[in-house]
Amino acid sequence: MIHSKYDVMKQCISEMNFPDYRYEQLINMIFTQHISDFHAMYMLPERLRANLAEAIGASVCRLVPVAHQASSQADKVLFQLKDGNCVETVDLHYKKGWESFCISSQCGCGFGCKFCATGAIGRKRNMTADEITDQILYFYLAGHKMNSVSFMGMGEPFANPNLFVALKILTNLSLFGLSQRRITISTIGMIPGIKRLTRDFPQVNLAFSLHSPFEKQRSELMPINRSYPLHKVMDVLDAHVANTKRRLFLAYIMLSGVNDSAEHAKALAHLILGRGALSYLYHVDLIPYNATDKTARKFIASNNETIKNFSDILHSNRISVATRMQFGSDIGAGCGQLYADEKD
Repeated sequence: MIHSKYDVMKQCISEMNFPDYRYEQLINMIFTQHISDFHAMYMLPERLRANLAEAIGASVCRLVPVAHQASSQADKVLFQLKDGNCVETVDLHYKKGWESFCISSQCGCGFGCKFCATGAIGRKRNMTADEITDQILYFYLAGHKMNSVSFMGMGEPFANPNLFVALKILTNLSLFGLSQRRITISTIGMIPGIKRLTRDFPQVNLAFSLHSPFEKQRSELMPINRSYPLHKVMDVLDAHVANTKRRLFLAYIMLSGVNDSAEHAKALAHLILGRGALSYLYHVDLIPYNATDKTARKFIASNNETIKNFSDILHSNRISVATRMQFGSDIGAGCGQLYADEKD
């Protein structure tokens, strides 16, 4: 079955009756020698190079960078896809040399979370598996490290079935060779996708965007809660944790005067402690809100004192909690800010 350009490469070699080792040479030139232009892969026969370029394009990476913004520890690239749609990808680089890529899975997003710029775009289409993985390939071919990847960019990963093809490509030892444990999937709570991840990729990290412990408020902030209520999602997360025995991350954006009260913190602690023996595997990431002018409803970030008080309540209940560092908010590259607009 043809799922990606890597399958197309293998098929081209087979149909032209070249030996199997030509595919190994090809992959080596891409992932070891960092050669992107098929015509420059001189170890391959000229006829094969021409055939590959005709079938896939002159470059192995099909994304076109059209804008780039940089801050102290984040680089944001706006990519144009073949049909003219655009997506954004963020490269986060840490002082110790670690690089983490925040990649997109959809052009826009159709779930309309009230605080998210991407949700204000609406859903345009799913990205293909090649478009998803090319975001990493673009940086890798330019000499960047592939330390970790998070599906926290544009779109809801589990709403795109091509996600699982992309995961196979990223974890394929002959291609990107990423360990499952260096990949994180962030979801707003799509139960079928969580169940499939548990079954097919149990070592991939899972992050659940929670943002309120109260069903009614969560439905107001995140309409997905009407389809997949919080209590049902938590039951599925319990099954995931029980199966994988791995830490699960609860993302919680701190919105001033909305979800940052002591009552919210106590309710969140109660929700986690209600997991019983599994509660120690739930970790809360408190995320200072990154302001955006793209949403209809305007929010502001909780102040540092409020975030600390919220964290202290969780700590007092022996809940694992941390406040996430902010990277790239000054260039619109922070959590919830991606909008895929060249003017931004």
